[in-house]
Amino acid sequence: MFDLLPQEARLLLNVALMAIGQNRFQSAEKILGVLEKFRPSEPSVASANAILRISRLDFQGAVDYIDEEALPRFPDSAMLLAFKGMALLRMNREAEARGPLSMAAGQSADPAAARLAADLIPN
Repeated sequence: MFDLLPQEARLLLNVALMAIGQNRFQSAEKILGVLEKFRPSEPSVASANAILRISRLDFQGAVDYIDEEALPRFPDSAMLLAFKGMALLRMNREAEARGPLSMAAGQSADPAAARLAADLIPN
């Protein structure tokens, strides 16, 4: 058995995100599956899995993944809350989206997630 060095894991995560951006969802899914096995405690891998589902236009799948798998492991992740709100917005569920977006926008530990969430909160 071998292990992934942190820089190798970051490289693979970046490759998965690039694959998502190019709509190469199967490739991204395979890479993220490997990363999940080697880095199960990385919230960035969970965020990438949420992005994958949102990019596939599987908004309910993204919400289910975030609620059932990702947030139980990373309950303080503002980015996961922001992605949950984003998916809910894409399903025209604005009232439900306000909660996670407001929670994420109010967190200071992840300024990028807070900014994303704040920008998504419906007027």
